[in-house]
Amino acid sequence: MSIFGDIVGKIFHKAKPADPAPVAAPDPAPQASVEAAAAPAPLSDIDVAAVMDQLASESSQQLNWRVSIVDMMKLLDVDSSLDHRKQLATELKYSGDMNDSASMNIWLHKQLMQALAANGGKLPADLIG
Repeated sequence: MSIFGDIVGKIFHKAKPADPAPVAAPDPAPQASVEAAAAPAPLSDIDVAAVMDQLASESSQQLNWRVSIVDMMKLLDVDSSLDHRKQLATELKYSGDMNDSASMNIWLHKQLMQALAANGGKLPADLIG
């Protein structure tokens, strides 16, 4: 499974029963963009921000998923090591210098928010803009 798929799957499975996702058919025509990193389950009608905020409130650490890709991955129990983030960057078609981890992390966070929204996840406009 892709790292992006793992992230989507964890968000989907951590969503509260009050936020059920309807079963939807997968997109039959994969696109050559971020959406091409097909999610294992649709995020339609899942409030990603609410799920992540809940996880943050339950964490013993102060993690700010709204600005940090590392914190977001930690909250989802996804390996947040540099190597793993480089793999995610490759999946999401990062073309910058992977040795500049600060720039890559900023780009990854923005792309991940856009990819989650593109796959039906609900996020505040300031996180996907």
